[in-house]
Amino acid sequence: MTSPARRTFTHDGIAFGCDYNPEQWTPDVWDEDIALMGEAGVDLVAINIFGWSHLEPREGEFDFARLDDIIGRLHTAGIRVNLGTGTASPPAWLTRQHPEILPMADDGTRRYPGGRQAWCPSSPVFRSAALRLVDAVARRYGDHPAVALWHVSNELGCHNALCYCDESAAAFRRWLRTKYGTLDALNAAWGTAFWSQTYGEWDEILPPRATISTRNPGQFLDFHRFSSDELLATYRAEAGVLRVLSTQPITTNFMVTAHIENLDYWSWAGEMDVIANDHYLDHRLSDPTAELAFAADLSRGLGQGAPWILMEHSTGAVNWQPLNHPKSAGQILRNSLTHVARGADGVCFFQWRASVQGSEKFHSAMLPHAGTDSAVWREVVELGGIVDRLGEVAGSRVESDVALVFSWESWWATQTDSRPSQALGYLDQIHAAYGALHALGLTVDVVAPGADLSAYRLVVVPGLHLVRAAEAAVITDWIAAGGTALVTFYSGTVDQDDRVWTGGYTGPFRDALGIRIEEFAPVAVDASLTLSDGSRARLWSERAHATTAEVAASFADGPSAGHPAVTRNAWGDGEAWYLATLLEPADYRALVADIAERAGVRPAARVHGADAAVEIVRRRGADAAYLFVVNHGDSPVEVDAAGVELVTGVPVAGRVAVPGGAVRIIREEAAA
Repeated sequence: MTSPARRTFTHDGIAFGCDYNPEQWTPDVWDEDIALMGEAGVDLVAINIFGWSHLEPREGEFDFARLDDIIGRLHTAGIRVNLGTGTASPPAWLTRQHPEILPMADDGTRRYPGGRQAWCPSSPVFRSAALRLVDAVARRYGDHPAVALWHVSNELGCHNALCYCDESAAAFRRWLRTKYGTLDALNAAWGTAFWSQTYGEWDEILPPRATISTRNPGQFLDFHRFSSDELLATYRAEAGVLRVLSTQPITTNFMVTAHIENLDYWSWAGEMDVIANDHYLDHRLSDPTAELAFAADLSRGLGQGAPWILMEHSTGAVNWQPLNHPKSAGQILRNSLTHVARGADGVCFFQWRASVQGSEKFHSAMLPHAGTDSAVWREVVELGGIVDRLGEVAGSRVESDVALVFSWESWWATQTDSRPSQALGYLDQIHAAYGALHALGLTVDVVAPGADLSAYRLVVVPGLHLVRAAEAAVITDWIAAGGTALVTFYSGTVDQDDRVWTGGYTGPFRDALGIRIEEFAPVAVDASLTLSDGSRARLWSERAHATTAEVAASFADGPSAGHPAVTRNAWGDGEAWYLATLLEPADYRALVADIAERAGVRPAARVHGADAAVEIVRRRGADAAYLFVVNHGDSPVEVDAAGVELVTGVPVAGRVAVPGGAVRIIREEAAA
């Protein structure tokens, strides 16, 4: 399907905003909120995200009075509206009349109302009711001067991405017919000769519901592809109504963050007029700050490098982790400006005023329960003032000569029931590789398999388990043309049908890497590995043989003792490195530093001082370049720079001092 022509989202400078839920408050509170929004510098507000039951309290009966009122008040105050379609969660009357729209888990049990997203993505009843609401909202506000952006649904697929009901089963079969055409082709793709699973009729095929044994991995993989496409169809349907009735740009908020795996946003990105993302620090990870940077870089990658919008993040604690940490002093500023440094032209929060009831009453907000006499409020106002001074940065693009290849399909394919180690997942590899690059201060573009690599000096390919021959060829041809690549273990294992590339693991990368892997030898969680160069590693090893590669380090112990652990191979005019284990962070950083140096890759600027917790990113526009320095550490540092510092307004000649916990943004006086 051809993507629609993109509409441009325009804003005066960097947008600063929030989700606002006026339906939770009385109109007298609205007046206070709008006045305080002005004090904080808020100029873009998302509303009507969960408005369905308020706009259509009974089937076919619409009441727009309160929404008219709040949009009018915001417009009078000069605040632009990011208007939701209101379809994220169905009203109680709809699920009571049509309980068949409720989603079903893989064990056959229904999920009931009382939370959010209680709907099946394949339900025609839900689709019809939702589009009726979208039509009514778009007809009323399609040309309203306050509306700057349309917000389709909300975090599509956060809870209901995988539905296993009979309606979903029928839709899955239709999707499979379109993809494969014949049952013979499907049986071959899924390897149904195994365990007597061969299908003779389309109606025999079900979603991968819970089974008494492990499930067919090909079926599991295709069901993820189908489910992503089915939710994308939901977006397309709502956006299609909006495109007829309004000229404003349209988007939805992605969830490019840890542990949200079910939507392949590479296939969604072309449908968005502007990429928007929600991101929250995940303290279940060993390095939440590095994951924040990765998510921002991936969001930028989805937009092919164009500026994007941070639609949601938090001023403090979220409400859904086992331990919900508040942010430390200055962290709101550092987190927000890290996203701006990495390409965001909008910084928005969930939410404006902290709720006093409901599931998210302990989720932080711009205006906390404590009110304006609070550290959070003072930091919000400070941030709003700084964002206002950064208007000239809008529209500029991030510079990078390093790419990291990321694949949702590989994520899905490594999460199947049977795999060499349950202790190691795709994101472990992604975060480890990105963490090494991040710790070295290298700016990274995150790209899809098969993407053009001509702009880069170094490409990192972590755990690209599922890869098509053509996608692998893009990488190996780029190496031969003079590039430097680091490919890590478990890459090149299966093709698009989850069929193993035979002849030795790494499949289509094998010749370029100059190694042949006979056998995986994963390692127990509590075990440690030593390499011949003194490096330490864990969780994984492989029994490999170098064919044309030079062995840089071997396993000194463990189940693969004596076999290569790190190799380097000349391939054409370039170098192909391979890492056969998960190095400890310091050793991973040292390896990547060596490879980056050989590739001619360096940070955007030199840091003087304790630099391990400093991020440096350059955005470049038509008339100026902007060097962002985010000091996450406690110690002050100095960074080579010259120009004008935009946070303080102070000229910089040669070096800029960045106190611990501070951010400095330098408009550079000459091309760097």
